[in-house]
Amino acid sequence: MSSQYLDHETASATFIDSGGQFVFSQVTGISRNPYCGYEHQTLSSRERLEEDSLLAALQWQVPNVGPVPFLKSTDPSSSYFVILNSAAFFKVGSQLEVLVHVQDFQRKPKKYGGDYLQARIHSPKLQAGAVGRVVDYQNGFYKVFFTLLWPGRVKVSISLVHPSEGIRVLQNLQEEKPDRVYFKSLFRSGRISETTECNVCLPGSLPLCNFTDVYTGEPWFCFKPKKLPCSSRINHFKGGYLKGLLTAAENAFFQSGVNIKMPINSSGPDWVTVIPRSIKETNNLELSQGLGTYPSGYYYKNQWRPRKFKMRQFNDPDNITECLQRKVVYLFGDSTIRQWFEYLTTFVPDLVEFNLGSPKNVGPFLAVDQKHNILLKYRCHGPPIRFTTVFSNDLRYVANELNGIVGGKNTVVAIAVWSHFSTFPLEVYIRRLRNIRRAVVQLLDRSPKTVVVIRTANAQELGPEVSLFNSDWYNFQLDTILRKMFSGVGVYLVDAWEMTLAHYLPHKLHPDEVIVKNQLDMFLSFVCPLES
Repeated sequence: MSSQYLDHETASATFIDSGGQFVFSQVTGISRNPYCGYEHQTLSSRERLEEDSLLAALQWQVPNVGPVPFLKSTDPSSSYFVILNSAAFFKVGSQLEVLVHVQDFQRKPKKYGGDYLQARIHSPKLQAGAVGRVVDYQNGFYKVFFTLLWPGRVKVSISLVHPSEGIRVLQNLQEEKPDRVYFKSLFRSGRISETTECNVCLPGSLPLCNFTDVYTGEPWFCFKPKKLPCSSRINHFKGGYLKGLLTAAENAFFQSGVNIKMPINSSGPDWVTVIPRSIKETNNLELSQGLGTYPSGYYYKNQWRPRKFKMRQFNDPDNITECLQRKVVYLFGDSTIRQWFEYLTTFVPDLVEFNLGSPKNVGPFLAVDQKHNILLKYRCHGPPIRFTTVFSNDLRYVANELNGIVGGKNTVVAIAVWSHFSTFPLEVYIRRLRNIRRAVVQLLDRSPKTVVVIRTANAQELGPEVSLFNSDWYNFQLDTILRKMFSGVGVYLVDAWEMTLAHYLPHKLHPDEVIVKNQLDMFLSFVCPLES
C-alpha cells in the first residue's frame, strides 16, 4: 500500500489510512488514557517511538466543537459530489478527481471535516471495480482521487460510513469502554463448577486469576472463583455485549438508512467514459501501472488484478493440489481465515478433513491429502477471541505457535488477526502484532524460504449496534497498523480490505465465496508464483 506514513522524526504528517482516507496529524501531545496492564508495558525506546508514531498517524481529526445536535450532523442525502472536469477526455491510467461537499440535515454546508467516507469506481457490466483515496480538507469539503484502470463507462460511488459526530462517539467508546465485549471462563473440579468474567483488564477490587502468557507477556485475567483454584479453568467463551452504551442524542448518529453506510449522490453526471490506450499497454495494464501506487489492485470480470505482480487463477482443484504438493500449510487467526480452510477443503476433493472432534467454527482443524502429501491446519488466535467455546488447552497465541514451526521451502504460513481487537484501545493490538512480528522475523531468519502471508482486515455490514463494536472505522485503524508494522518484514499481503471495498457485493464480515476465491488465488500465487 502506498501510504505516506509518519516519519519518526517529523512533528506533523499527512498520511493515507487503509481506507484511502487522508488524515492530517500532529505527533506532539498525544494524551491517552492508559489502559490497565498496558500502562505497565516496558517498551524499548524503539518500540515506544513506533507506538507513538502509529498512534499519532491514526489521530482522526474530529473538531472539538462541543455537543452537536442531530440536525447539525452530516446528512448524506443532502450532501453531494461533483466529478471535476467531467467533460474531459480520460484514458486508461488517468487520474479522476471528485469533490465531495457535506451538508447537515438543515441543508446547510458543514464547516468542519472528520466524516468517514468510502469511495469506489465500478463498471457493473464488466464486473470491474477499484477503490479511491479520500483527502479531508477539514472544512466540509473532501477530494477523492481514483486511478482509471480499465476502459468503458466508469461510475463513481461515494458513501458516508459514519458522520464525524458518530466518529467522536466511537473514539470515546474505544478509550472509555474497552470492556464492552466481555468474556467468561468455566472452572471445574469434580462436581463443583463456577463461571467468572474475564478480559484483558478487569477492575482490581476482587481477587484475580492471572493468565498472562509466560512467553509473549500477553495479559489475560479472570475473576477468581469463590471455591476453586485458578488452575481449574477449562474453557473460554464470549460472555456478551454491553447494552445501553449511548445516550439518546448519541444514538441519533447511528441510524440504519439515515447515516450509516449511506450513499452520497452526485449533483451532475456520476460517470465518465474511459478510452483504451494502445493494445500493448492495455494488455500490460496491471504491470505498466503498478509500482507501489494506490490502489493495490482492481477487479475486472470478477477477477482481482493486483497492480504489482501477475496473479494466477486457480480455477481447477488440480491446480491447487499441484501448488500445495508436499507442503504443510498453517492458517492462524480468526474466522475470516477459517474461510480459507473451509473453501480449500470443499473445493479440493483430495484434501480430506480429519475429524479432531473440535467444536464447529472454533477448531483446531486438520485436513490431509495423503496421495500428494499435503497437510493443512487451522488454529484460532489466543484471547481476546469472541468464539462460542474454546477449551483452555486450545487457547494458543500465534507468536508461540510460530516459534514451534521449523519452516523451510515446503512450509506456508497465513495469518489473519484483526476482528476481535476492534473494541480495544490500539495499544492492545499493537502489542499483539509486535509479538507476532517478532516470531515471524525469527522464523524467516532461521528458514528464509518459508512463505508467510498476512490477510488484512475487511469491511463489513453495519447496523446501529454492530457499529459500536465492529465498525469499519475501528477495523480501518487495525488494518493501517497491520500494514505499517509488517512493511519491510518479508511477508506477503492479501489485501482483503480493498478486495471487499472494490467488489459490487454487499460488505460482510465473512465475504462471499467469489471474494474468498480471489483471496486464495492471490495467496496461492505467492506460494507458487508464475515462472518469470
